[in-house]
Amino acid sequence: MPLRPDSAPTIPGDAAPAPVAARTDDGASPSEADLEAGRLLFARPTRFMLSVADLDQLPQAGPPEIAFAGRSNVGKSSLVNALTGHRAIARTSNTPGRTQQLNFFDQDGRLRLVDLPGYGYAKAPKAQVDAWQRLVFAYLRGRPNLRLVLLLIDGRHGLKKVDEEVMQMLGKAAVPYRVVLTKSDLVGAGELAGRADDIAATLRRMPAAIGEPIATSAARNHGFEELRAVLAAHAESATDAP
Repeated sequence: MPLRPDSAPTIPGDAAPAPVAARTDDGASPSEADLEAGRLLFARPTRFMLSVADLDQLPQAGPPEIAFAGRSNVGKSSLVNALTGHRAIARTSNTPGRTQQLNFFDQDGRLRLVDLPGYGYAKAPKAQVDAWQRLVFAYLRGRPNLRLVLLLIDGRHGLKKVDEEVMQMLGKAAVPYRVVLTKSDLVGAGELAGRADDIAATLRRMPAAIGEPIATSAARNHGFEELRAVLAAHAESATDAP
């Protein structure tokens, strides 16, 4: 179903994929210090906090939050598992729409990761899809400690209309986001590079977009050093964490 930003509630092969350079949010490529900060942050334990089915169940705002959004079956849970170095901290399934709640994870008391229900899966009951989308977009528009949305795009298929609708909604809500390409090991190097260039051109027209696409592969553990560096830039310092 189309996503209408103005109707959302205003409340809280075996070869490695072609390199698509990650950049920190100021546009610079990650330095060795950035990469080390990301490594140290995600060397610490990741703890599952809770699942939220309604906005009144949200935890109290605390450390900065990074949300993972994308179409159903884009590979969000697999990406969270690879990012954190845990094989099954986020549940994975071949069935689109399995993640039906907002799942919160604590990263060393300095950062929260939020795995959102997938959007755009038309085979789920309409009432269920509507409920998921209301929950997701209300969270995205109204969470005070939300620092960044990682918008996951399947590297095999590129942007779909529903992805661009989400981008427009995030832009209207002034929520910064970064595009992450998933399943990049399943795309030829030339095709992946071309797709990343096409997406980057679209992002330049989107006011809330940050940086360039980051290509990842959970199967090949590719792209996660750069992604960890980007997220570490948003984390509280170790001295500020409780």
